[in-house]
Amino acid sequence: MAGISVEEIKRLKDLTGVGLTEAKKALVDNNGDFDKALEEMRKKGLTRAEKRGEREAREGLVESYVHGGRVGVLVELNCETDFVARTDEFKTLAHDIALHIAAMNPAYVSIDTVPEEEVDRKKAEFTEKVTNEGKSGDMVPKIVDGMVKKHFSELCLLDQPFVKDQNKTVGDVIKEVIAKLGENIVVGQMARIELGAVSA
Repeated sequence: MAGISVEEIKRLKDLTGVGLTEAKKALVDNNGDFDKALEEMRKKGLTRAEKRGEREAREGLVESYVHGGRVGVLVELNCETDFVARTDEFKTLAHDIALHIAAMNPAYVSIDTVPEEEVDRKKAEFTEKVTNEGKSGDMVPKIVDGMVKKHFSELCLLDQPFVKDQNKTVGDVIKEVIAKLGENIVVGQMARIELGAVSA
């Protein structure tokens, strides 16, 4: 325990959402190396967050954000309990997601919400493009799958690089808050209105 301060233990606890005992153990296991302990705890937390993703989220809030009177966003962010919905962390996350939607204009929440016919249409378009470029038959499906994934990752909220930190996706940011708050969090509906934009 030598060299490990109470402040470091508390800091690790606050950053990862784990208990004090677990934070202390992580620091001891990593010989007081704060960064290594943080990385280990984040990995554990994110693994737990993925498991929590299977739980139902029916509470939450609807966040609104208006940018300069020209772009307006409404986003529904769901969690499991009203208690978590009222926390500052949850409210901040909802606000940040609304701000991201205003800036990046995602068309879909996730790849799962993209209509199947739209995916099929893009697959056909990319297959024709790749074939015309003279790629071999066996390679075509793999290349096309990669192109489809890249195309929709740019349009899907959860796969977009987070506007406040380009090193993380919006999905990563949500998982970090799940790990901290201990509840499943999902984006429900979203709507973005831009002044003068013609609707499709």
